[in-house]
Amino acid sequence: MGTEQNKQLVAGFFTALNEYRIDDLGDYLAADVIDHNKIIHGEPDEPGAAFAAIETQLTALAPYRAEIDRLTAEGDTVVARITQSGVSSGAHPRMPRPTGRSFRNEAIFEFTVRDGRISEIRGVSDRLGLFLQLGWDWPAID
Repeated sequence: MGTEQNKQLVAGFFTALNEYRIDDLGDYLAADVIDHNKIIHGEPDEPGAAFAAIETQLTALAPYRAEIDRLTAEGDTVVARITQSGVSSGAHPRMPRPTGRSFRNEAIFEFTVRDGRISEIRGVSDRLGLFLQLGWDWPAID
Protein backbone atom coordinates (compact mmCIF):
# COMPACT_ATOMS: atom_id res chain seq x y z
CA MET A 1 0.00 0.00 0.00
CA GLY A 2 1.14 3.54 -0.67
CA THR A 3 1.20 6.39 1.80
CA GLU A 4 -2.19 7.74 0.67
CA GLN A 5 -3.83 4.35 1.18
CA ASN A 6 -2.18 4.08 4.59
CA LYS A 7 -3.56 7.50 5.54
CA GLN A 8 -7.03 6.44 4.34
CA LEU A 9 -6.78 3.29 6.46
CA VAL A 10 -5.97 5.31 9.58
CA ALA A 11 -8.71 7.86 8.82
CA GLY A 12 -11.16 4.97 8.40
CA PHE A 13 -10.05 3.57 11.76
CA PHE A 14 -10.88 6.86 13.49
CA THR A 15 -14.23 7.02 11.66
CA ALA A 16 -15.04 3.52 12.96
CA LEU A 17 -14.15 4.66 16.50
CA ASN A 18 -16.31 7.76 16.20
CA GLU A 19 -19.22 5.65 14.95
CA TYR A 20 -18.68 2.95 17.63
CA ARG A 21 -18.32 0.27 14.96
CA ILE A 22 -16.44 -2.18 17.18
CA ASP A 23 -17.25 -5.12 14.91
CA ASP A 24 -15.49 -3.34 12.02
CA LEU A 25 -12.15 -2.88 13.82
CA GLY A 26 -10.78 -5.96 12.06
CA ASP A 27 -11.10 -4.05 8.78
CA TYR A 28 -8.43 -1.65 10.07
CA LEU A 29 -6.40 -3.55 12.68
CA ALA A 30 -4.36 -6.69 12.12
CA ALA A 31 -5.58 -9.60 14.24
CA ASP A 32 -2.26 -9.53 16.10
CA VAL A 33 -2.02 -5.73 16.42
CA ILE A 34 0.14 -4.54 19.30
CA ASP A 35 -0.91 -1.41 21.18
CA HIS A 36 2.01 0.07 23.12
CA ASN A 37 -0.24 2.70 24.77
CA LYS A 38 -0.65 0.95 28.13
CA ILE A 39 -0.92 3.92 30.50
CA ILE A 40 -4.59 4.38 29.70
CA HIS A 41 -5.72 0.93 28.65
CA GLY A 42 -3.64 -1.14 31.05
CA GLU A 43 -3.63 -4.09 28.66
CA PRO A 44 -0.56 -6.23 28.09
CA ASP A 45 1.73 -5.64 25.10
CA GLU A 46 0.55 -8.80 23.43
CA PRO A 47 -0.89 -9.48 20.01
CA GLY A 48 -4.58 -8.67 19.69
CA ALA A 49 -5.08 -7.15 23.17
CA ALA A 50 -5.92 -3.80 21.57
CA PHE A 51 -9.40 -4.91 20.45
CA ALA A 52 -10.75 -5.33 24.00
CA ALA A 53 -8.89 -2.23 25.20
CA ILE A 54 -10.42 -0.04 22.49
CA GLU A 55 -13.91 -1.34 23.26
CA THR A 56 -13.37 -0.63 26.98
CA GLN A 57 -12.13 2.88 26.18
CA LEU A 58 -15.09 3.68 23.93
CA THR A 59 -17.61 2.36 26.46
CA ALA A 60 -16.00 4.15 29.42
CA LEU A 61 -15.67 7.50 27.64
CA ALA A 62 -18.95 7.65 25.71
CA PRO A 63 -19.61 9.73 23.81
CA TYR A 64 -16.01 9.53 22.60
CA ARG A 65 -14.92 11.56 19.58
CA ALA A 66 -11.58 11.82 17.76
CA GLU A 67 -11.13 14.73 15.37
CA ILE A 68 -8.19 14.30 13.02
CA ASP A 69 -6.18 17.51 12.98
CA ARG A 70 -3.40 16.18 10.77
CA LEU A 71 -2.26 12.96 9.11
CA THR A 72 1.31 12.51 7.92
CA ALA A 73 2.64 9.38 6.25
CA GLU A 74 6.02 8.07 5.23
CA GLY A 75 6.56 4.50 4.14
CA ASP A 76 4.59 2.16 6.39
CA THR A 77 4.16 4.76 9.16
CA VAL A 78 1.22 7.13 9.62
CA VAL A 79 1.23 9.80 12.32
CA ALA A 80 -2.11 11.26 13.40
CA ARG A 81 -2.48 14.37 15.53
CA ILE A 82 -5.99 14.35 16.93
CA THR A 83 -8.17 16.24 19.35
CA GLN A 84 -10.16 13.77 21.38
CA SER A 85 -13.08 14.27 23.72
CA GLY A 86 -15.47 12.23 25.77
CA VAL A 87 -17.21 11.79 29.11
CA SER A 88 -16.34 9.46 32.01
CA SER A 89 -19.61 7.54 31.60
CA GLY A 90 -18.68 3.90 32.22
CA ALA A 91 -16.30 1.65 34.12
CA HIS A 92 -12.63 1.90 33.12
CA PRO A 93 -9.58 0.05 34.49
CA ARG A 94 -8.22 3.39 35.76
CA MET A 95 -11.56 4.56 37.19
CA PRO A 96 -14.13 1.86 38.03
CA ARG A 97 -16.83 4.41 38.87
CA PRO A 98 -17.70 7.01 36.24
CA THR A 99 -17.37 10.64 37.28
CA GLY A 100 -19.69 12.10 34.62
CA ARG A 101 -17.03 14.68 33.80
CA SER A 102 -15.91 15.48 30.27
CA PHE A 103 -12.48 15.91 28.74
CA ARG A 104 -10.89 17.35 25.65
CA ASN A 105 -7.19 16.97 24.84
CA GLU A 106 -4.70 16.47 22.06
CA ALA A 107 -2.98 13.20 21.25
CA ILE A 108 -0.47 11.98 18.71
CA PHE A 109 -0.57 8.41 17.46
CA GLU A 110 1.97 6.59 15.35
CA PHE A 111 0.58 3.66 13.38
CA THR A 112 2.60 1.01 11.57
CA VAL A 113 0.76 -0.43 8.57
CA ARG A 114 1.59 -3.89 7.22
CA ASP A 115 -0.35 -5.93 4.68
CA GLY A 116 -3.20 -3.40 4.58
CA ARG A 117 -3.86 -3.34 8.33
CA ILE A 118 -2.57 -1.41 11.34
CA SER A 119 -0.04 -3.70 13.02
CA GLU A 120 1.26 -1.43 15.81
CA ILE A 121 -0.06 1.60 17.68
CA ARG A 122 1.94 4.02 19.80
CA GLY A 123 0.38 7.08 21.36
CA VAL A 124 1.16 10.08 23.51
CA SER A 125 -1.32 12.55 24.94
CA ASP A 126 -1.85 15.00 27.74
CA ARG A 127 -2.66 12.26 30.22
CA LEU A 128 -2.31 14.48 33.28
CA GLY A 129 -4.83 16.88 31.76
CA LEU A 130 -7.11 13.96 30.92
CA PHE A 131 -7.02 12.61 34.47
CA LEU A 132 -7.55 16.07 35.99
CA GLN A 133 -10.47 16.88 33.68
CA LEU A 134 -12.15 13.54 34.38
CA GLY A 135 -11.48 13.65 38.12
CA TRP A 136 -9.50 10.40 38.05
CA ASP A 137 -6.74 9.58 40.53
CA TRP A 138 -3.26 9.61 39.05
CA PRO A 139 -1.90 6.03 38.96
CA ALA A 140 0.58 5.07 41.65
CA ILE A 141 4.09 4.25 40.53
CA ASP A 142 5.02 0.67 41.33
